[in-house]
Amino acid sequence: MEQTLVIVKPDAVARGLVGAIVRCFESEGLVVCALKMVWLAQKEAEGFYQVHRHQPFFESLTRFMSSGPCVPMILEGEGAIGRVRTLMGATDPHKAAEGTVRRSFATSIERNVVHGSDSAASAAVEIPYFFNRLEIVPAAGRDNSPSI
Repeated sequence: MEQTLVIVKPDAVARGLVGAIVRCFESEGLVVCALKMVWLAQKEAEGFYQVHRHQPFFESLTRFMSSGPCVPMILEGEGAIGRVRTLMGATDPHKAAEGTVRRSFATSIERNVVHGSDSAASAAVEIPYFFNRLEIVPAAGRDNSPSI
């Protein structure tokens, strides 16, 4: 099973879309293994998006990502990274396919409601940025949960 990081961005949190976005992924068979709400400081947003440091959109992106709370989560499933990327849709919601998260909920290319890891290498760096080992409950491990 593959795991990937998804972040419900501040615009979607402010609009009360967290549940609807999670449902989009769960309805396609992806399993939530970890989820929390955080409010990134500017420096934390810069650290997370450091790969884009030399891009012209870096400043506005990190300012936006630190403008309010966001909801990072780990999704798990067969081919999770590719499936999540497809379900999210194109970064520009006007170019995203019908039925994708961004086409359904995003308002602009900058306020595109979700981030998703673009590769296994990215997921390996991004997941521990937000979650430690004790906060992650793999789907396979749920069958052996302790009884109360």
